[in-house]
Order: sequence, then C-alpha cells, then structure tokens
Amino acid sequence: MAVTVLTSATFEEEVLKEDKVVLVDFYADWCGPCKMMAPTLDEIADEQSDVLKVCKINVDDAPDVARAYRVMSIPNMVLFKDGKAVNRFVGVTDKSDIVEAVKEL
Repeated sequence: MAVTVLTSATFEEEVLKEDKVVLVDFYADWCGPCKMMAPTLDEIADEQSDVLKVCKINVDDAPDVARAYRVMSIPNMVLFKDGKAVNRFVGVTDKSDIVEAVKEL
C-alpha cells in the first residue's frame, strides 16, 4: 500500500477518523534526513498495510497541522490510534523501532 499524502484539508478524515493505526510522517522536501526515511516508510506501508496506514504531510504546506502536534523538528513521525497521538519518533528512526511500536498498540 502506498504512502498517503495529506494536506491540512484531508488530515482529519485520513488520520483522526481512520479505524486503523496511522503513522504520520511530518516532513519537508528540503530535509535530508526526511529523504533518508522515505524508503523505510514505503517499506513499512507495504509490509504493515493490514494493520497500519502510513501518511505524510509537508510541514511547509501545512504549518497549522505541524503546530497542532507540536512538531519542532523533522523528520517527526507520529503514531495515531483512535484519533489520538500515542507515540512519536523524532529524527531518522530504525524500521524495527517503528514496527515494534505498532505491534504494541
């Protein structure tokens, strides 16, 4: 399953109202570490599609959403369950750490 690209307008519907656990990658196009995380997030989206929806939102295009979730540095990946932020990963993160956190939910 591909990574879903979010906007401020689609965030609520795609993340907060989703039945699955959702991983949202707060990123920017100019961010080197964000680019490093992209292949890992693509793999997670493919391998965990039965239990996890992976999304990304550009903080430059959606500063309101970034501010609402206190995103101060990127990459910043937030796990949502039942519309609530339940875990966060800041910086380049190992795939196994993200997968393990999803399993614990």
